[in-house]
Amino acid sequence: MFESKEALLKRLSDGVVDMEEEDVIEASKEYIEAGYEAFDGIMQGLVDGMNRASVLYDEEEYFVTDVLLCSDAMYEGLNILRPHLPAEEADKAKIKGVIGVVEGDTHDIGKNLVKIMLETAGFEMIDLGRDVPLDSFVSKAKEVGADFVCLSTLMTTTMGGMKTVVDRLKEEGLRDKVKVLIGGGPISQKYCDTIGADGYSSNAVEAVKLAKKLLVTA
Repeated sequence: MFESKEALLKRLSDGVVDMEEEDVIEASKEYIEAGYEAFDGIMQGLVDGMNRASVLYDEEEYFVTDVLLCSDAMYEGLNILRPHLPAEEADKAKIKGVIGVVEGDTHDIGKNLVKIMLETAGFEMIDLGRDVPLDSFVSKAKEVGADFVCLSTLMTTTMGGMKTVVDRLKEEGLRDKVKVLIGGGPISQKYCDTIGADGYSSNAVEAVKLAKKLLVTA
């Protein structure tokens, strides 16, 4: 006999928070075998767990490495639940973003965390990685029809590349269609205002709030 839906949702959420991949895999399989809705499993189980992990990170009880392990567990569950989504949920248009670390910088833990949090919040993210040529942000945004671009750097020597991306989006006639979000150690709201970006966030949790404010409630 299968566990109740509520019990399995709790197992999914707890498994993500506790970084227990095998637990999440087992609970996801049981959830589907029991005939429960995949969408609820994702949102009320896996995403709920990731949201709880993000709160722990925000409260400095979890570190970046902990959140990355939580996300590994979440993705294991997503791999099982996603194929069972109804067509209308699976095909639902998402707000699309391009994310990467600007050219000259190879520090990407913060960028990876922001990407995970944004995906958890329902955004579709195209990750260009680290040390990304500045033109690549613009060409990829144009290619995929991105709604926003996220730029990250931890180095003062490379932060000027963010302004270059903003300028090139203008040159391509994309600036009015593509929001630019920036972040990283040396970045500030003042710098954001100076280069004409749309928003700055100091951490991954704030990045999600900013993206929702600029793109969902706009």
